[in-house]
Amino acid sequence: MGLRFPISVLKKRLETFQEEMVKNNIDAAMVRTLSSFTYFTGTKWLRPALLIPAKDEPIAFVAKGEEEGFLKRTWIKNTITFTDGGDLMAKVSRTIRKKGYRVVGLEFGIERDAYIIFYEMFKRLNPNVKVVDISTIIYSMRMVKDEYELEAIRKAGSIASKAVEKILPLIEPGVSETDIAAEAYRVLYKLGSETPLVYVNAGPDPRIHSEPFRDNIVKRETFVTVVLGADYNGYYANMARTVYLGKASGLAEKALKCMNEVYNIALELTKPKTEFINVIRKLDKVYEKYGLKEHRVIGYAHGVGLQVEEPPITTILPKDRFTEIKSNMVLAFIHAPIMLKGLGQVKKEDTFIVTRDGTLERVTK
Repeated sequence: MGLRFPISVLKKRLETFQEEMVKNNIDAAMVRTLSSFTYFTGTKWLRPALLIPAKDEPIAFVAKGEEEGFLKRTWIKNTITFTDGGDLMAKVSRTIRKKGYRVVGLEFGIERDAYIIFYEMFKRLNPNVKVVDISTIIYSMRMVKDEYELEAIRKAGSIASKAVEKILPLIEPGVSETDIAAEAYRVLYKLGSETPLVYVNAGPDPRIHSEPFRDNIVKRETFVTVVLGADYNGYYANMARTVYLGKASGLAEKALKCMNEVYNIALELTKPKTEFINVIRKLDKVYEKYGLKEHRVIGYAHGVGLQVEEPPITTILPKDRFTEIKSNMVLAFIHAPIMLKGLGQVKKEDTFIVTRDGTLERVTK
């Protein structure tokens, strides 16, 4: 038990963020998302609540009775305890008023704990405080990883790769999506993952976000796609593979060939100083060649880090398609599946580090 990252690295993140807050005239930031809380404190902790002043030491709000365990896993020294959600919001608001903060940042994001109810409650309790979005500042920092983050992602990639190797041979007609997911979770936990994620889509009906169903049974002559998110020290690697139950021919064979070609071209084109949209346009020509453009999901890549899917997310956020790829970004692709009614979905996804020399280091095999 203890810190999983050097204190100097965590403090440098905080200092960089505080410098950005000062530039943007933000007095303090209230971090409520688990991933950003982990980024600054060095540990995941439910429910996350970290007040970061622009010019002072941060304060963590933790449930009463948890403070001793929390302090063993973080470098943060200032804590305030709470008994329930109402008490938490009251103490956060009281601290903000006492410190005289007038402009406070919150993350307007898509992550768990970035709930609109907290935003509305915060505004109601702090009517004289201007609330601004800090997600752009935080994600611009988190998009480019340091060496400690990259090493954690490499280890996560090793876990994901070993899990896929064990899971794919178990896919056969008659097993359910939850049978596959249950074994995947067992393997991932045994390999050291702490918060693994597993999605399974057994055809014939394709589902983009495929949380497993117990009554969706693997059938012959269909695709089964397994998507894994394995984590190490809070950092993820993302990996997906599709298998066909039978000998692929016709449309099934064409879709597999198309996905492999899209994957290989993305490997060639994904490099620093390139915008994602330029890669997407080239990949669309491949889909067109196979007559499958109308079956693909727009976008092809997303960021990976403290979330299995984080900005830039080219499938969900159109503006992210115009982001320029940078060294030390970690990306997963091909994230967008080919959706085929009557067969399922086809997907091949790995996690890559964009290295400083412009090449891609694949961390999932």
